[in-house]
Amino acid sequence: MKILQLNVWMGKVEGNLRRFLESNEFDVICMQEVFASQSREEHLSRLCFDLSRIVKASSLSHVFFSPNWSSKIAGGDMELGNLILSRIPFVDTFSEFVNGEYHDNTILGEKVGNNLNIQIAKLENGFTVVNHHGFWRPDPMGDDDTIKAFTKVGQIVRRLDNGPLVMCGDLNIVHDSPAMRPLDFLRDLTHDHNIKTTLSGLKYDGEVACDHILVNDQVKVHDFKIHPDLVSDHLALSANVEVA
Repeated sequence: MKILQLNVWMGKVEGNLRRFLESNEFDVICMQEVFASQSREEHLSRLCFDLSRIVKASSLSHVFFSPNWSSKIAGGDMELGNLILSRIPFVDTFSEFVNGEYHDNTILGEKVGNNLNIQIAKLENGFTVVNHHGFWRPDPMGDDDTIKAFTKVGQIVRRLDNGPLVMCGDLNIVHDSPAMRPLDFLRDLTHDHNIKTTLSGLKYDGEVACDHILVNDQVKVHDFKIHPDLVSDHLALSANVEVA
């Protein structure tokens, strides 16, 4: 099972992102910062590479989108959140907020502040896939609020640790952050492969390895890689995994 992790930066680099998805075959895709709209899809799709076009480019038929907030656009609504796409059918999907709660009618800069959900998808092949956009602070080592948020993340994920599990996300922290310690029962492939940065340089030019794919001990990993394609302000990570 080939899995992709990517923060899509609200679909700003649409041409490169479309070509990247069309030219690579993934079985599962985990994304963050995805824009979607049910009422103004055509309008939104003209402004960014949105959910509808991501799904089309990926050719994956099973879609699980979990919004963190919504806002008005052209007399309708748009939402921003996390996305899991899969070639393998879902058995169950659910999400839970680890910080804040869903807000509608959001005006950026006035209302939203780290509203974060964690997505869980159980697949027909026995895998559990977790997708999360982590608590953000300017320092990738995080702070006490980061630790509090990730303590809840660790509690949720640990409850799922009864079969093969893969967790993906732009966690907004590096492996050495104290906030990562609740996830130490998982193997961090970004850390294991000594990845120095997962930022592409399109926005920030520093070295921060804040994107992660983590697996439990029931997963065997093949061919972990970081993709150089400029599809976002983050770089894409992928791994081939199977049941150990």
